[in-house]
Amino acid sequence: MGKKRKGKKKKTSQIDNQELSYKDAPHSFVFHRGHVGRNVKQLVNDTKNVMEPFTAKNLQVRKKNVMKDFVSVAGLLHVSHFIMYTKTDVGVYLRLCRLPRGPTLTFKVHNYCLSKDVISSLRKPNLEQIQYLHHPLLVMNNFSGGGNHVKLMATMFQNMFPSINVHKVKLNDVKRCVLVSFDTETNLIDFRHYNVKVVPVGMSRGVKKIMQAKVPNLGKYGDISEYMTRAGYSSESEVELDGPMNEVILPQQIKSRGNIKSAKSAVRLTELGPRLTLELIKIEEGICEGQVMYHGLITKSEAELALMKALREKKKKIKETRRQQQQKNIQKKESEKETHKQKSLEGIRKKNLEDGVEQPETQVSDDEDDDVDYYRQELGHMPDADTFIPGGNKRKKSMTDKHVVKKRKIENKGSKPSSVKRGEKDGTKGKTDKTSKDKNTQKSKKEGKTPLQVMMERKKKKKKMQEKKKNKFKGKKKKV
Repeated sequence: MGKKRKGKKKKTSQIDNQELSYKDAPHSFVFHRGHVGRNVKQLVNDTKNVMEPFTAKNLQVRKKNVMKDFVSVAGLLHVSHFIMYTKTDVGVYLRLCRLPRGPTLTFKVHNYCLSKDVISSLRKPNLEQIQYLHHPLLVMNNFSGGGNHVKLMATMFQNMFPSINVHKVKLNDVKRCVLVSFDTETNLIDFRHYNVKVVPVGMSRGVKKIMQAKVPNLGKYGDISEYMTRAGYSSESEVELDGPMNEVILPQQIKSRGNIKSAKSAVRLTELGPRLTLELIKIEEGICEGQVMYHGLITKSEAELALMKALREKKKKIKETRRQQQQKNIQKKESEKETHKQKSLEGIRKKNLEDGVEQPETQVSDDEDDDVDYYRQELGHMPDADTFIPGGNKRKKSMTDKHVVKKRKIENKGSKPSSVKRGEKDGTKGKTDKTSKDKNTQKSKKEGKTPLQVMMERKKKKKKMQEKKKNKFKGKKKKV
């Protein structure tokens, strides 16, 4: 007996965990509403890069799209936040919406700088696309104090990005960082986007190049020891950055060269863009509509708020009554159409009965009855319902129809002179026999031809007759 081979177990649990983590992560739609300029559209694309990979990068917005369209799709795609840009005569505005019931935060964009402008100002920008495969790390500053609107704003920013478990996070996945800083004096928010990089500390410039697998130019030196022990570091800016403020001891192994576990390394931040300076204007309960919970520019008394609430409820009631009235009108129109249809059908039936015309539905020809009887006699059982379809044969012409056809033929013959009379007037004899023979030959030809061939022959005859008429008309003109 051979040993049974045990197949490898599929790692379904790992895949299921990844799917669950992907669904649980907050997803976002970034789009603009209304007419905005070219710069704001580019700002929308830059914001999409910040929110990757949990955002719809190829989302297309058209003029016909309404807010309901985005809300209806959001539930299927696990979207939890909307980031909307609008532009007015006053300036650019940013709205953050939490789905499905709000709230909505409205910010005024005082200043903004696009990613392309930030990258053009850097000497060594980091443009790797691998860094956008993982979500950024959120760092918030100075949101602890303030009123309830500041706390709500902080929770809104926190829920826009996935939460990180400190004990399970992998340092190789942390490639980007988003910094949100709040100024209590000016009530402005600074939004920045950086690339995170770890560099080994305490190495000269030459050693770092060798660690990065770059071959240096040693033509100036007599020995490699001169190159290794020369003074100077990678750059003055990096020397200024190195210190206890940005030096860390790595708890994990990182893929970059020179960084060793449980050794000191310096953290480098390279700005990616965009830059935004925001100011909170308004907080609403629902999605872009509802009771105003906070307003940074206008303050209202309790009486005014109660009046606004009453007006809002009144509008809702009017809207509901209109909707009910519309439904009633639609049902009424449908019932009227149905009654009118039934009346018209009854009128047609009465008219047919008065004229003595049988209904096409109830009419059954004798040929069909004969076919059914023959089928029953030969096979011993009745045929299926679909075997002989009633009304399949052509309707036989009644006696009145035949009488009308005969009358028309007689009238046509009376209008044209017969062949016998033509022969008698012209003095020719035997033409009648020729015409009758031609007709018989034509009938015999037509019997073996298809309707299409007959139609083509008629067209050819018509063309010949038209050509003859044209030739006669030309001959008459020449004589004149």
